[in-house]
Amino acid sequence: MTACMVQVPLDMRAFHRWGAERGLVRGGTFDEGFALHVLLSSTFGKGVLQPFRLFASPRRAAGSLYAYSDRDGRVLAGTADTVATPDCLSVLDVRRLRTKPLPRTIRAGQRLGFDIRVRPVRRLHADARHANGNVLRRGAEVDVFVTQSTQDHPKAPAAACERSAVRRQAAYVQWLGERLDGAATLQEAECQLASFRRTRVVRGDGRGPEGPDATLYGQLTVTDPERFARCLRQGVGRHKAYGYGMLLLRPPPAGSAP
Repeated sequence: MTACMVQVPLDMRAFHRWGAERGLVRGGTFDEGFALHVLLSSTFGKGVLQPFRLFASPRRAAGSLYAYSDRDGRVLAGTADTVATPDCLSVLDVRRLRTKPLPRTIRAGQRLGFDIRVRPVRRLHADARHANGNVLRRGAEVDVFVTQSTQDHPKAPAAACERSAVRRQAAYVQWLGERLDGAATLQEAECQLASFRRTRVVRGDGRGPEGPDATLYGQLTVTDPERFARCLRQGVGRHKAYGYGMLLLRPPPAGSAP
């Protein structure tokens, strides 16, 4: 079956009530990505809509969820009609669910714009010491900008490293390029860190690590269409089941070949 992009509207107020009623607020943190993972798994099946991304304005009453899936709209709606509970359907407006096939005509050398929300982290293979003196334990999930800053400037104050937005952007763009794994190359001069914040996630029965939440915009050139199709369908980076890593395509830059 052809993979497709899915869009489904949701009621944000009902979503937050649903999350509280389901006990998904952990340690005072409501992680929308974790809650959406539970909601989508309960409605359509685990991993059926993944990766996904939520778009909702501040003080929002309504939002739109986009995702990639191997199941078409008819199958998705039928699954929800069969298994979803009324409280889940009060959040997701499955009647207005829409789909479109993922592109089949992408070719090597094609330039495209992109928009992606990522959690740019690495797991440490050995203990390391941060510039602020804190010890980072093996297996810890650490911001790639922090690890690069610590390696490049081991004696620099942590605050000085944190002030450099340009260096943070460069670290995240490099990380993203590595994660594309030969599927495409980034036009680094055209890539920008559109938004950044630090958030604490919820995983399992408790709060997970605090870390970077970044959105990158830019341009890329496809080098391997088959790998690129896998990147689209499977997502990029870690935490793909929780609202990160969905590569959204944008119009190519002016003057590019169609």
